[in-house]
Amino acid sequence: MSGPDYYVPAVALGIAFVTKLRGFIRRRRDPMTRAVAGLLLMSGAGFALAAPPTIAVVNRWAGVPNVSAPLVYAILCVFNTFCIVLLVYWREGFGEGARRQVRRWFGACAGVIVLLVGCFSLGEAPVERLRDLDTHYASTPWIREMVVVYLTWHIVVGVVVPVMCWRWSRVVDGWLRAGLLTLVAGFTFSTSFGVAKAVAVIARWAGGDLDFLSTDVAPPLAGVGAVLTTSGFLLPQGRRAAMAWEAWQSYRWMGPLWRRLRTLMGLPATTTWWEPLGSRLFDRETDIHDDLLALAPYCDLRAMTARRDRALDDGASPEDAWALAAATMIALAIRAKESAAGTDEEPRETGTAALGAVLGTGTRGIARISRQYGALRHDLAVAQ
Repeated sequence: MSGPDYYVPAVALGIAFVTKLRGFIRRRRDPMTRAVAGLLLMSGAGFALAAPPTIAVVNRWAGVPNVSAPLVYAILCVFNTFCIVLLVYWREGFGEGARRQVRRWFGACAGVIVLLVGCFSLGEAPVERLRDLDTHYASTPWIREMVVVYLTWHIVVGVVVPVMCWRWSRVVDGWLRAGLLTLVAGFTFSTSFGVAKAVAVIARWAGGDLDFLSTDVAPPLAGVGAVLTTSGFLLPQGRRAAMAWEAWQSYRWMGPLWRRLRTLMGLPATTTWWEPLGSRLFDRETDIHDDLLALAPYCDLRAMTARRDRALDDGASPEDAWALAAATMIALAIRAKESAAGTDEEPRETGTAALGAVLGTGTRGIARISRQYGALRHDLAVAQ
């Protein structure tokens, strides 16, 4: 793998981290949020610092040949630890038992990092190796032990985590199951990376030469594994993303009816774009709710019922037929109110009942009705 092969996923993971940074800061006291932030940060940093050009720069900056090796190994150990911590939070919650497990894992990770730094400090690696340090120094005292410590930790985590994920995936469903199965795939690649490196090192011990496993086979496996692993932890948040998309879709669908009612009532149709989407959606739904109440004298329950029946006869689904019927009644009520400007009618009981049924559909129901209304406006304008 060349520099771009490392930097492209590093940039992608960096973008993912930056896009979530606002949420990370807002929910910084949430252990799950901190773990996801650490996962993304360590994954992106691991790719960036493992690139041969970066290794050369770090070595020159530090003035110590191959000092990048324990640095990269330490970052990848922390990444693996964040993976386990997230799984603990998923399964155990945030109780005292989960916190104890998290502390133990971070303690073990710290111990591994101390061993890595200690071994590197005691060993001698004077010749800079950008791609094959593992095999080049496979028999060098203390550098050999550093490599063994790192690969052992990596392979152990890479075996334990997918087994846990596979067992758990058999009793859950939805986004969580998709995330767990993605983690199984990701850690399978990641473990294969460690095994390929280990085989190359053992071959050197035996007097053989399988360096290509370490330099050519292992890095792509690590790249695919890291991306899949990170994706696996982010997938269970797909439900939140789906809810955000649904909120935005509802907000957009409400636009035609909201703007028409605001104009009808002589009120400004302005939006505070800097406010959160949830607040804007609530305000738009409230405006529609209040403005529709003024149409009660002009709403005709019988017209709405008849239009729904015709839509059902034409093959529309019950949900679409209801939305179309309600939108048609509202469009006719708006036209009737404009034609009867200056009059002061009392709400009819059937009109109030019809509006009650419309408003009782909730946010998504009103959004669908507004969407149908937007499609009807052109037809009604032509009919006039």
